[in-house]
Amino acid sequence: MRATLMALVLACAPAAFAVADDGAPEPAWRHATSLSESPRYDAGFAHFDYVNTQAPKGGTVRLATPAGFDSFNPVLTRGIPAPGIGLIYDTLMTPSMDEDDISASYGLIAEAMRFPDDFSWVEFRINPAAHWHDDTPITPEDVVWSLDALKEANPRYAYYYRDVEKGEVVDEHTVRFTFARAGNRELPHILGQLLVLPKAWWTGKTASGAERSIMEGTLEPPLGSGAYKIARFEPGRFVEYERVPRYWAADHPTQVGSNNFDTIRYDVYRDQTVLLEAFKADSYDFRAENSAKNWATGYDFPAVERGDVILEVFPNEAMGIMQAFVMNLRLPKFQDERIRRALNLMYDFETLKRTVFYDQYDRIDSFFEGSELASSGLPEGKELAILEEVRDLVPPSVFTEPYTNPVNGTPENVRANAREAVRLFREAGYEIRNGKMVNVETGEPFTIDFMDDSPTSERSVLPYANSLRRIGVDLTFRVIDVSQYQNKLRNRDFEMTTTLWAQSLSPGNEQLAYWGSAAADSPQSENYAGIKDPGVDALIQKIILAKNREDLVAATKALDRVLLHHNYVIPQFYTSGIRTARWNRFGHPDNIPPYTTGFPTIWWWDAQKAASVGSPS
Repeated sequence: MRATLMALVLACAPAAFAVADDGAPEPAWRHATSLSESPRYDAGFAHFDYVNTQAPKGGTVRLATPAGFDSFNPVLTRGIPAPGIGLIYDTLMTPSMDEDDISASYGLIAEAMRFPDDFSWVEFRINPAAHWHDDTPITPEDVVWSLDALKEANPRYAYYYRDVEKGEVVDEHTVRFTFARAGNRELPHILGQLLVLPKAWWTGKTASGAERSIMEGTLEPPLGSGAYKIARFEPGRFVEYERVPRYWAADHPTQVGSNNFDTIRYDVYRDQTVLLEAFKADSYDFRAENSAKNWATGYDFPAVERGDVILEVFPNEAMGIMQAFVMNLRLPKFQDERIRRALNLMYDFETLKRTVFYDQYDRIDSFFEGSELASSGLPEGKELAILEEVRDLVPPSVFTEPYTNPVNGTPENVRANAREAVRLFREAGYEIRNGKMVNVETGEPFTIDFMDDSPTSERSVLPYANSLRRIGVDLTFRVIDVSQYQNKLRNRDFEMTTTLWAQSLSPGNEQLAYWGSAAADSPQSENYAGIKDPGVDALIQKIILAKNREDLVAATKALDRVLLHHNYVIPQFYTSGIRTARWNRFGHPDNIPPYTTGFPTIWWWDAQKAASVGSPS
């Protein structure tokens, strides 16, 4: 049964209500917060249920990434941050992995937090034991500065925390954030996710006397507060983190049984084929496999047969997802909705599923695919009521037609969809001349420059290019290196690409950065498509200001439906499981939570298994 907002009050530790100067009762301090259900763990809990409190400490886990890195700045959007850099920092609050409501968070740097019934402000009380790796205390000044720095350096945080009007130090252990408006029930909660940075370090000087700046990249290992610190690195090749011997939160209830490895190392392999071969050669320990072909054909080698390599699929119930071909709507040729629908009609997913994807994927039909937030059928109940409030701002079809992706896969369907695509192009002012789709007025051919950073995408993009060629549209597939790709994506210098948006089960302020009009022209926001629509903006506000879980789900389904009916993207495919391969040197809890693999956070080095498998190569 879904709880109301009163569940948030029940989440607090027993405490008497104080009285404010205006006579109103002060909100009680609480050890945890949740957006719907009451948090699972009461105040004073010893540890999360899913961890092994006797997990041995030690050993090394080797991970790999296809992207190089050129900075240890964790927030700047320019450049590529080092993989795993979040290991060196703690946040105000931290989530558990086994909640019915995965939004639940528990105090870490902040030992407690509180906010009023109208959600107009939030206070965090800093744990006096919290300190940086140099033994200096974490202060309210650090927290206030961190929020300002994140908003200045990263557009995503600027949108995420845009309703935070100001932060101020209340006393030596307390910080308060005041909001621009009341009613944003998610805002106290997401401020608990704040990455707390050391103000004195980032505003200080290097050993050579140079001024540091959060607005610039750096390869100087930063001061942190988390369970790990940077031990060794070579830019673009590897980075190695070592467990901090006197980590301040080692015995904290949220950290018991976690952070068990002495060393976590990331190696860079810039080629996906080399990346897989390096795993097979025992050059790193764990990979999540995102290629259907690799999963079907790439793991037939002796170590798997011996049991030295374990293949395992973990459930993925923690999020919704939209992966899609994304058109740059800032370009005139993609601004006509009929063109976008025509391009979707030519995407023969059904044949790809059979011939390329080994029947491992399903088509995405929602911007929140795989979650209860996905719309379906026709709107009804609260969702319908919400859409009625913005009827004049959304496509009329949302009330009369369920969104469906085109179905191909047979010669009859392919021909019918091609005819419909040509008809839509014709309505939009194009015609086929000498086998090319051209603009009737200018004679300019309709072409697509498709940009990607992985050659493996060729398997799904080239069949799409062949399909488009049947109606006179030429798509050119171009692979560029990761850093160039990131720069072009951030600067909106592309025509079409593949990208994805991962959605939490509690959407809120981040939707502004994904689809909001103000983010469309903001460099480096996550509104890659360039969506500008008043109906979408209005529905985002209804999500942000939802008063309970029921209203949130209804508003999210309404937003999903409107985004789909505008045909902003060409939805691709997903799988509901996380496919993993690992060398069998590790132990894990028996009850791994359903929302994550938990690797490597709650896993550990198993010396007996490691001895059986043998030393890494």
